[in-house]
Amino acid sequence: MTPVIEATGLTKRFGDFTAVDHVSFRVEPGEVFGFLGPNGAGKTTTMRMIQCVSPKTEGSLRVFGMEVEGREAEIKSQIGVVPQENNLDPDFTVYQNLLVYSRYFDLPRPEAEAVIEELLTFVELTEKRDTPIEKLSGGMKRRLILARALVNRPRLLILDEPTVGLDPQARHLIWERLREIRNRGNTIVLTTHYLEEAERLCDRLVIMDRGGILVEGPPRELVKQHAGTHVVEADDTPQVRACLDRLGARYEPMGEILQAYTDTPRDVTRALVGECQLGHVAARPATLEDVFLRLTGRKLRE
Repeated sequence: MTPVIEATGLTKRFGDFTAVDHVSFRVEPGEVFGFLGPNGAGKTTTMRMIQCVSPKTEGSLRVFGMEVEGREAEIKSQIGVVPQENNLDPDFTVYQNLLVYSRYFDLPRPEAEAVIEELLTFVELTEKRDTPIEKLSGGMKRRLILARALVNRPRLLILDEPTVGLDPQARHLIWERLREIRNRGNTIVLTTHYLEEAERLCDRLVIMDRGGILVEGPPRELVKQHAGTHVVEADDTPQVRACLDRLGARYEPMGEILQAYTDTPRDVTRALVGECQLGHVAARPATLEDVFLRLTGRKLRE
């Protein structure tokens, strides 16, 4: 089966700066594929190349089996994009935003109206159809942008921070809708800083940093490989370090806490409490955030 996206040695330079450095990946039909990374990692630049709005410098990039150079219009017609910013037209109502957008794809008016009615129901905005954009909540705007991205019935949906700034209820509604879209057979590519979101939604993902891909795989496999099944936390003291060294445990500092990564949390906890006589020890399941911070570091990126 032909991949929806296939990149080989994909590179993007801006003058002397290399934003994306010879990355290779495949996105298969019907999967949710995530790009994670700190600010400046190269994920947004990669997404822009996939969208055919930023030309590549080197390498190969095929979307729907087509090399992006020279096939931009054909590729764009089959893609839906949810940008990070809310870029709805403030002069139009909810319905008018969708209707005007449908004209970019030359949809006949009856077909466009039918699609719009279906999408308003899908994102639960039917009762807001005649509402001006300025009177919508943040969650309503994100749902409308998702509906707009689906007007042309795209084969590939690209989302950049789809739930940024939303409250938990609005975020979960977006997640439900994305799962429904995937279950219909659509392919989804997304970037997000909400690692729980990536863990819940993505079939596979890559973690990028400094223009390159550090790791790739299903979220749970990456967690097991790089953080184990559990994290045991204890105060960062010489006594704790010595105890963990005797156990041969992998650990690293996080402020005043040590985090030990293990598949045997009971054994590590029992040793810290019993042999080392420590009072404060906590164990929890390892998460994708643990992997992300281990691989990309804990320093703030601007």
